[in-house]
Amino acid sequence: MIGDKLRKARLQAKLSQQTAAARAKVTREYVSMVERGVSSPTVDTLLRLAAAVGVEAWKLLKEAERGSGTQRVAPDRLMRPR
Repeated sequence: MIGDKLRKARLQAKLSQQTAAARAKVTREYVSMVERGVSSPTVDTLLRLAAAVGVEAWKLLKEAERGSGTQRVAPDRLMRPR
């Protein structure tokens, strides 16, 4: 889950939710909601949150994907024949 990875990155950076929120220009409550999985950030907000805690956003997404239990499908398998 993105929220778990965000929380881990924030704690590794030794940041409070309040500090991370101020850096990302969101509320502390919103950071809490994302970390708990109650809210999903937009791409723009995810980028700001990732920067606020010092990680690249793709790493949060990659890690979330790995733990989601979903099966990966090669892009060519998603194409439908015409």
